[in-house]
Amino acid sequence: MSTSPDVSDFADYPFYDALRADLEAAGYRTPTPIQARAIGPALEGRDVIGLAQTGTGKTAVFALPIIHRLHRKMELGALVLAPTRELAQQIVGVFGDLGRGVGIRVALTVGGMPMEGDWKALSSWPNVLVATPGRLIDHLEQGSVSLSEVETLVIDEADRMHDMGFIPQVRRILAALPPERQTMMFTATMPPDVERIVRRNMRDPVKIQVGRGSRPVERTEQQLFHLEETEKTRLLQHLLKKETGRVLVFVKTKRGVDRLARRIHGRHLRVTRLHGDRLQAERDESMAGFREGRYRVLIATDVAARGIDVADIEHVINYDFPHSPQDYIHRIGRTARLAASGRATSFVTPHDRRHVAALEQLIGSKLPLTPAPGSRVGSRHHGPRKAGGHMPGRRPPQGRAETAAGASAAAAGKTPGKRRRRRRRRSRR
Repeated sequence: MSTSPDVSDFADYPFYDALRADLEAAGYRTPTPIQARAIGPALEGRDVIGLAQTGTGKTAVFALPIIHRLHRKMELGALVLAPTRELAQQIVGVFGDLGRGVGIRVALTVGGMPMEGDWKALSSWPNVLVATPGRLIDHLEQGSVSLSEVETLVIDEADRMHDMGFIPQVRRILAALPPERQTMMFTATMPPDVERIVRRNMRDPVKIQVGRGSRPVERTEQQLFHLEETEKTRLLQHLLKKETGRVLVFVKTKRGVDRLARRIHGRHLRVTRLHGDRLQAERDESMAGFREGRYRVLIATDVAARGIDVADIEHVINYDFPHSPQDYIHRIGRTARLAASGRATSFVTPHDRRHVAALEQLIGSKLPLTPAPGSRVGSRHHGPRKAGGHMPGRRPPQGRAETAAGASAAAAGKTPGKRRRRRRRRSRR
C-alpha cells in the first residue's frame, strides 16, 4: 500500500468552476487532514483506504471526486454503501450541497422506506446511488437496478458493516460490480473480514490513516464515574442540569431508551429518543428536532446512532458502558468533531470494570475512573486491589480457621470476648 502527500488548499485541486462555487457556498475553506491526503489520489482514480474516526470530513473525500468525474454523464457511475439509513441520508445531503451547481443526480435506496419511492428515484437516471446493503440486494434480485456501468464504489464505515453483519451482502454486491473500477473504503478499524475484502477487491490502495486508528478522539475530555446501577438516573439528571448544549446519551437496549426518556423528560428538559423500533418518520422528526435545537437531549441505542452526523454535540454520556472497546471509540467520536472540542462521560458499574480494562488494553493507557458524587460505591479505587486489602466500608474477610473457631466457641456458649475477660480476672487473683 502506498501513501499520499498532503494538500493545504481546495484551490490546489482541479475542480470545475461550478464545483468550486458549491464548495465555497457550503463553507469548505481548508481541507481536514484526511481530505488533504485522500482527495488527490481519489481524483486520480486510485483505490483508497481511509482509516479515520467519525467526524473527520471523510464524506467530502469521496463526494468531491465523484461529482467532478460524473457531472456530464447520464448513466449510474458511482455506488456508495452505508450501514444505516441515517448515514445514507446524510451522505445524500452532502452530495446535494456540493453538487448543486454541477447538477449531479443522486438516488437513495434504504430499508424501512416504501419501494415505490425507490423505483421513482431509480427511474430518474441518477449519477450516484447511495444505498444500504440489504435494500440494494432486494433491487438486484428484482432486476430494478443495474450496476454494470459503475466506475466507483465507496464502502463507508466498513467496520460498522462488519459489526451489523452486512459483510455477506457486501460480498454479493461486489460480485455484481464491474471488476475494472475504483474502490474507496472508509473505516475506523480493520476487522479480519474487512481486511479480506481489501485483499480480494482493491488494487494497490493508497492507505491514509488520520490519528491513531484505535484511540479515542484526542480532543475529547473523558471522565468515568464508578457507581451502582440504581444510581445512574440520579447522576444523569444532575449532569444534565449543568448542560446548555446538545447531549447524546447512549443506552444499550430499546426498552432502556424508552424508560430513561420517560424518567428525565420534563418542562425544563426537552428529550427525544432514537432506536430501531420507532417508525422512520418518528426517527426523522427526532433527528431534525435535535439538530434544530428543539430537543437538547437525544437518547439512543448504538445501532440507531451510527448514522448520526451532528457537528456540535458538546457532550456524549455513556449511560450504559459499551461492552466493545470499538463501540466506545465510535460513541465518543460523536463529540469533538472536526475542529471542535468535546466531552465524554461514562457510567461504570462494578460489572462494567472488565469492559473498562479491555478498553484500556486496546488504547494503551489508563482512564480516569472516580467514584460518582454520593455513590455507595464509595472510594473503591480503579485497578487491582493490593494483597490483603479490602473495600472501604466492609469488614476484612476472616480465614476459615478463625471463623470455625469462633463458631465452635459460640456453640459452647463461649465467645472469644468472654474467654479473654475470664483470663484477665484469673490473672488478678
